[in-house]
Amino acid sequence: MAADDSVDLAAFIRPVPDFPKPGILFRDITPALAEPRAFALAIDRMAAPWRGEPLDAIAAVEARGFLFAGPLALALGVGVIPVRKPGKLPAETIHHDYDLEYGRDRLEMHKGVLARGSRVLVVDDVLATGGTAAACMRLIEAGGAMVVGAAFLIELEALGGRERLTPHRVETVLKY
Repeated sequence: MAADDSVDLAAFIRPVPDFPKPGILFRDITPALAEPRAFALAIDRMAAPWRGEPLDAIAAVEARGFLFAGPLALALGVGVIPVRKPGKLPAETIHHDYDLEYGRDRLEMHKGVLARGSRVLVVDDVLATGGTAAACMRLIEAGGAMVVGAAFLIELEALGGRERLTPHRVETVLKY
């Protein structure tokens, strides 16, 4: 489906107050996913800044990043590398542990899935604090590839995630 620029993409992002806890305003992407014209426009706008950029792969951050990575990879003519939580990948993996505000977490990807020097774009749905995206970037670099930048549908500017991803290029479609 071709992207329709007459669609107001922001109208398909539902604000959900007090989720997952009181005081948080959650930005729900599911209405945009459910409407083909909105979803097509989201993919087109996420792809636009990267067209012409030499890329070898998209690294998709589990789980909502997977929803955007497949169509985005097709639009840009590259493959998808799933970056997952521990224990989800069947073959030998490499991992990166990182700190969260409430503990530690880990991301994994298959060992050897990226050729040394590959140019990789990190993709996720929302850029909040940037912790998960930064961990994904470190994992990719530990695997011998180069992070070209990151693409997100939504950026929550007040949480400062963009600064955490410096010096990498960051492109977002909607900012709140």
